[in-house]
Amino acid sequence: MIICHQHRYLFVEHPRTGTTAISKELVTQYDGKRILKKHSTYRDFLKSATDDEREYFVFTTVRNPLDNAVSHYFKLLTDHRDYYSGRIKNKPFLHIPERIDWFLFNYIQKKRIDFPSFFRLFYILPYDNWASTEKGHYDFVMRFENLQEDFNTVLRKIGLEPTRSLPPRNVTAERKKEFYEYYTPDIIPQAKRVFGPFMRYWGYQFPAGWGEVEVPWWNRLELNFFNIFRKAYWYYFRQMI
Repeated sequence: MIICHQHRYLFVEHPRTGTTAISKELVTQYDGKRILKKHSTYRDFLKSATDDEREYFVFTTVRNPLDNAVSHYFKLLTDHRDYYSGRIKNKPFLHIPERIDWFLFNYIQKKRIDFPSFFRLFYILPYDNWASTEKGHYDFVMRFENLQEDFNTVLRKIGLEPTRSLPPRNVTAERKKEFYEYYTPDIIPQAKRVFGPFMRYWGYQFPAGWGEVEVPWWNRLELNFFNIFRKAYWYYFRQMI
């Protein structure tokens, strides 16, 4: 999380949405300062924020989950920056997302499965992240797919002019194709079910060649059910470890 008191802004970071590039740019070019943990939530910020800080311009990033899943797979496959073989194994056991990634990393390294197999096995529940639960607090949501232009828009909204283009940072290795090309016909129905509610909520579209996509009521109900447990972790349990 990056804050700037001079320009009165707060940047909330979500995993695999270009936050490394944005955060470093804010710190080096626009007087930003890191506070709390990298992937802290806006609710975390509110616990210690002053009345004045609560009025800051708040922005974040989201990413097409179809693309996010492909990035997730290749980061695990390539042991991105030695994170999974190094730093992550030293995380506390009760850090559930890191423990899950540790398991996935070891499974992929052992089995050397391809993306469709990875997706079929591990993307089963309806997808969501805490950006959805905090959407009402954000003054602007940048899209990973339009990151440079959206970042320039944010800067101008807080009274700044871009000093340069965003340098590429934290790029995922070995991706050779567009993300949608990794989805084979046999996993497309699963992708529609898993990602449908999130994509509808954030205004993302499935590839045109996938045909009509309708998000049924029971799929949204399923998402709401599992989000009860996700929110408990995001907002309460995670703060205890």
